[in-house]
Amino acid sequence: MDVKTAAALRRMRIISVAEAVSFLVLLIFGSLLSRISSVNLLMPLGMLHGVLFVIYLVLLADVWNKAKWNGKRVALFVLFAVLPTGGFFGDRKLRAEAAATPVAAADPAVDSVVGA
Repeated sequence: MDVKTAAALRRMRIISVAEAVSFLVLLIFGSLLSRISSVNLLMPLGMLHGVLFVIYLVLLADVWNKAKWNGKRVALFVLFAVLPTGGFFGDRKLRAEAAATPVAAADPAVDSVVGA
């Protein structure tokens, strides 16, 4: 795996967890508080989650392109995005993939300097 792919996977892990947390916060606090009190956080929490979801999809497309994932794997990560705790499972899969594959330098000149 090259450096750019590793960076894309790292960004995907970060947004995956952020999107999952925002989804849970939206479901728990947004929905619950609007029903049991006069506090209505549905709009700001929904907007935050929507922005994070769009960023998740953009970064997923980036990882799809850089890591050369097949459509089945991309569909799995889209499914993770729509499940309330799916982002945590996506993070776990991305972490395992990053740990299993060593990062190679993108520039051959870097390899010669590091190897010397």
